[in-house]
Amino acid sequence: MSNILIVDRIEGEFAVCEDESLVFHNILLSQLPGGVREGDCLRPQGDGYVIDKDEAARRKALNKRMFDQLKKAKP
Repeated sequence: MSNILIVDRIEGEFAVCEDESLVFHNILLSQLPGGVREGDCLRPQGDGYVIDKDEAARRKALNKRMFDQLKKAKP
């Protein structure tokens, strides 16, 4: 499994997370930090995971730049 997981969605007692290889993993919410939500970036730490807010901000900024470039390229 890759180092970073992104929470794609919450289904019942599971978080469906996507790794950097585009593989999905179902992880029990009880194994994740409280308050985890869709779009959070998770990094393994010890026996569990931590929310990586810096990585989430970096990815959000990258997505915005790519979206802005697409808007400019549109005729």
